[in-house]
Amino acid sequence: MWNYRHWRRRRILANCRIPEQRWRSAMTDLPSLRGLSEEDCNRLKALAVLFMHEKTFEGAGGLRVTDDMRLIIALQACLPILNLGLKWYRGWVSIVIYPGGFTPDHAYTDEIGIVHTSRRALCGEAWLHGPVVLSWPDVEAGSLDRHNLVIHEFAHKLDMCNGVANGMPPLHRNMDVSIWTRDFSHAFENFQRDLTHTETATRVDPYAAESPAEFFAVLSELFFEAADVVTELCPAVYCQLRDFYRQDPAGRTAK
Repeated sequence: MWNYRHWRRRRILANCRIPEQRWRSAMTDLPSLRGLSEEDCNRLKALAVLFMHEKTFEGAGGLRVTDDMRLIIALQACLPILNLGLKWYRGWVSIVIYPGGFTPDHAYTDEIGIVHTSRRALCGEAWLHGPVVLSWPDVEAGSLDRHNLVIHEFAHKLDMCNGVANGMPPLHRNMDVSIWTRDFSHAFENFQRDLTHTETATRVDPYAAESPAEFFAVLSELFFEAADVVTELCPAVYCQLRDFYRQDPAGRTAK
């Protein structure tokens, strides 16, 4: 079975190559990829090819999905799993892309059993065992500042690998759940307390205060887009993210 998977992987990589000009353009347009070594770039390219082969990209609202759009999303989606592998994205196949924000209907049951429907405008969404939904204008805007919608939603996917988005993805064997909980809880409480401070609110998306799951997703964005912000505001969380993602973006940008 291993030999078959290895053969299949090599066959996909040989037959689905990314044109060099498209690759260089994407690397230039995505600040989060700057500082990657040549070896990391080659592994990221291979992951992106395999990711695009395994996942479907569907346009909604009349949007036509281009090869450039698929590549831009794939590269950012694969950056967090560069040293983890595609197995972390198993169990679902679809990425839905809208031409703008979208307003889905969500049904939920309250504590006395009454079902309610809510509607809220969104730019991205990740479903357990379901699709990742993205607004293309917000994907594009993410390459211009330290926000990154793709990394945010795919961080939720990683978080959901243990069955629920709670701010703690399945940790590696060399990581301590109690230390993760302590460091993230402390940083989350401090962030909620300091949210009224202008400097904090402008450096970190206030949406991070919504829940531990959103805090993990927003801090994951910053980990890859602006590592210095995380190391300065919550260094203990940076260390936890470094150990989980098995990457050190602050070390890359310091070179």
